[in-house]
Amino acid sequence: MKASIIVCTYNRADSLRETLQALKAQKTEPALSWEVVVVDNRSTDHTKSVIESFQKDWPTLRYVYEANQGLSHARNRGINTARGEILLFTDDDVLPEPDWLENILAGIQRHQADACGGYIAPIWEIPPPPWLTERFHGFLAIRADRTDDYPITAPGQAPFGANMAFRRSVFDQVGLFDTERGRKGKTLASGEDGEMFERLLKAGYEVVFLGNARVHHKVEGFRLKKAYFRRWRFQTSRNIAQSRGLPGKRRIFNVPLYLFPQLGRAFTRAIYSRLTDSEDIAFHHEIIVWHFLGTIQGLLGRSS
Repeated sequence: MKASIIVCTYNRADSLRETLQALKAQKTEPALSWEVVVVDNRSTDHTKSVIESFQKDWPTLRYVYEANQGLSHARNRGINTARGEILLFTDDDVLPEPDWLENILAGIQRHQADACGGYIAPIWEIPPPPWLTERFHGFLAIRADRTDDYPITAPGQAPFGANMAFRRSVFDQVGLFDTERGRKGKTLASGEDGEMFERLLKAGYEVVFLGNARVHHKVEGFRLKKAYFRRWRFQTSRNIAQSRGLPGKRRIFNVPLYLFPQLGRAFTRAIYSRLTDSEDIAFHHEIIVWHFLGTIQGLLGRSS
């Protein structure tokens, strides 16, 4: 089998239905052999019945249940279940364009790449507020700043999980997704995608961005509030600190002492920015404070 599309889902049955409709509408060459693997990560809604309704006339749509809560657990289960040479990932709130699969496969072949990411455009449930400028798009897994192909050479350019693909062979060499990272249920953690691509780049694999491999990501109204961004930054930084830690010999309660003056400077800068800068810049500086708070809490809960 040439390709497997892996969709991990948790309690988004109705949104998943739209994702499956978009995947079923993929326009491919008749000879192309591909499948969709949906990994149900302990959903309590009608997710399974939605999948079963599609399976009646879609023999290559497969259902897998993963009992260990967490997106990384679900992705790893998908990798171990899938039969394709190329493994594509998208999410249960994403609508791939009809040529998405074909463009991913063609782009990997054209660039002789080992992994790739692609264009992610937002579908706003409500108009975004004025402060939500492009500097915050990464929080919402939006990547629509470029439409060309280009090499990814640094972890900061890492693709988002809503639109990424890998040759199966890379997982044999660098391992699976880190199960200590990533979203778990309602906890808004992340970092597992970037850490995976960091491993790939360190191992010398070729990673590219494909501007014509496009999906559309639904952004619900509740995610356009500052409280959501604060929680996302705090929980993500906490998760990364718990899994990776920080260097430093001088510590108190496992927190390196240098973090405290950094937090103080960030807090002062955020207060000053609120008085002098535009709303988006001021909120950006506030988010840095939440990053430090989350990091400190993560270190407090981590053995040294």
